[in-house]
Amino acid sequence: MRYPILNIWTDAVSMAEALQKVSDFVDHGDRPHTIFATNPEKNFSVPADPFLYNCFKNADLLLPDGIGMVLGAKILHGAQISRVPGCEFMQETCALSARQGYKIFIYGAKEEVNKKAVEILEERLPGLQVAGRCNGYWPEDQMDMLVDKINESKAVILFLALGSPKQEKWFARHQDKLKHIRVCQGIGGTLDVITGTVKRAPEIFCKLGLEWFYRLLAEPRRIKRQMVLPVFAWQIFMTKIGFRK
Repeated sequence: MRYPILNIWTDAVSMAEALQKVSDFVDHGDRPHTIFATNPEKNFSVPADPFLYNCFKNADLLLPDGIGMVLGAKILHGAQISRVPGCEFMQETCALSARQGYKIFIYGAKEEVNKKAVEILEERLPGLQVAGRCNGYWPEDQMDMLVDKINESKAVILFLALGSPKQEKWFARHQDKLKHIRVCQGIGGTLDVITGTVKRAPEIFCKLGLEWFYRLLAEPRRIKRQMVLPVFAWQIFMTKIGFRK
């Protein structure tokens, strides 16, 4: 079920249910299906861009990535859902792909990060078929060549590590040319986490829903981005008591 949370949405799915959707999309789909992550920050950035807003509105699966979306769903709709972090979901999808024989393609991040991430995933997951990869600095005027490369790989799952909103817009512009892709997930900085370039929050922070706070402590410059969090919380409260529609 899809819940509206202020200006965007999130789907009520567990990790297992989201992975089942991946299998269904690959095994029975006849087109690329999109998987994007939702969080409080995107509640403000997505509606500000009509093209991006449409990308999210038409997504096949919107993961409740941020704890704010989970709490928003509970407060506004009484929904009991749990976080499905995009970073973890990407790696679980790779594990699923190794078991099921799905070929994957990874596009994005710096060359050294992309290459190292693929090596780590292949080492962790015997049987994983990385049919192709490309860093995120492919020339814009040669994008058709990249699409051809993805098609020639016959990968059925595409991970876009371009950051938001670039990854969502890339998919929207090129989806009709992807011949074999059945699942496309925007994974942002996940490759940096896999390679250790960016440290993930300790488990205790993740369990308490305070991963955002840990990242703020580790990267104080994120304060400008995270200043929207109290605004998001206030708008949730005002919506709940009926002062905001």
